[in-house]
Amino acid sequence: MSSLYRNALPQLNGGFFVTDGGIETTLIFHQGLELPDFAAFDLLKRPGGESALREYFRAYARIAARHNADVVLESATWRASADWGARLGYSEAELGQANRRAIELLERIRDELSETRTMAVISGCVGPRGDGYQPANMMTIDQALSYHRVQVDTFADTAADMVGAITMNYVEEAIGIALAARDAEMPVAISFTVETDGRLATGQTLADAIGQVDAASGSYPAYYMLNCAHPQHFDSVLEPDASWTGRIRGLRANASRKSHAELNESSELDIGDPAELGTQYAWLKQHRLPRLNVLGGCCGTDQRHVESIAAACAPLFRHALR
Repeated sequence: MSSLYRNALPQLNGGFFVTDGGIETTLIFHQGLELPDFAAFDLLKRPGGESALREYFRAYARIAARHNADVVLESATWRASADWGARLGYSEAELGQANRRAIELLERIRDELSETRTMAVISGCVGPRGDGYQPANMMTIDQALSYHRVQVDTFADTAADMVGAITMNYVEEAIGIALAARDAEMPVAISFTVETDGRLATGQTLADAIGQVDAASGSYPAYYMLNCAHPQHFDSVLEPDASWTGRIRGLRANASRKSHAELNESSELDIGDPAELGTQYAWLKQHRLPRLNVLGGCCGTDQRHVESIAAACAPLFRHALR
């Protein structure tokens, strides 16, 4: 089946979109599944694994329907790139097949929604080559383009509507992915993660990072996102009237206020306060991120958090609801 929205992403029209929560932490801590290297895509080759992923994504589609929202289905492929695949024993061909199967799973969920009024945008998730928290062994732009091109090109040959680059912690990798997506004629959303001071791990400001990606790619990203940080880590650096802030449409925050270093050392899941997180999203939409309209979660969040976020933010989209 072909993509539905690759040439016109509906979330760019300002409607209300829900996406999922922290897929890896949910599967590990709540469902008791083993995910080596946080590789959710590895479930696709295990008995019952595809069923577990299907039920996970269906839950968020139901949340979207309850709140008259649409949904962005982000594939379980954050770790499905060459280096991580090799660590898990995947050949290049096997890894390509895993990426395709992850999109096919989302196609089936989209088909289930076809008789409803819920739009489902399929996003092929691309993660960092290295650690999502620490920008070690940083690539040049050309190296990042070469590394990520294979996965992006694979998504271009599926029904994926777009590419989502999640947990980018330095700008050269983000630019490389944006250029790979441009070459493949795939829309792309770039999602940066920041430290407790609202800056990238390299010390670069969020404003400069977005500006640098746009300058290097001809403003190719369809929009930007923030993920894997608590709202209190970045709310003070957002400038509601700045052009760069207007480029941010997506948010997948952590429930925990802990730093990345603290999360790395933690053996227990910190789920924070789902109701409070929903309130914080609504405040950010009203006071910091006027174009925010793709809402989900990251580490420590699950259906409870996204349900709370959707309930708190739905009234802010009444003019755009169906």
